[in-house]
Amino acid sequence: MAASFFLYAASGLLAPAWGVVVLLVIWLALLLLCFAWWTPHPRRLPWVGVFAVAFWFAALNAGGAFLGWTA
Repeated sequence: MAASFFLYAASGLLAPAWGVVVLLVIWLALLLLCFAWWTPHPRRLPWVGVFAVAFWFAALNAGGAFLGWTA
């Protein structure tokens, strides 16, 4: 999750400000999910990080394709 934070925070190079805010809120929700799963489901935590990176990639590509986000 720490590694994916830099991707989400640097999204301002491609996404508008409102898009970056939405992405950071989603990242925060995923981080809180990791906190909740820390003890009961520790084996799921790496997959949440992988999902975070995949979601970021998909969200920026969808924003570029459907919303016209450009660099």
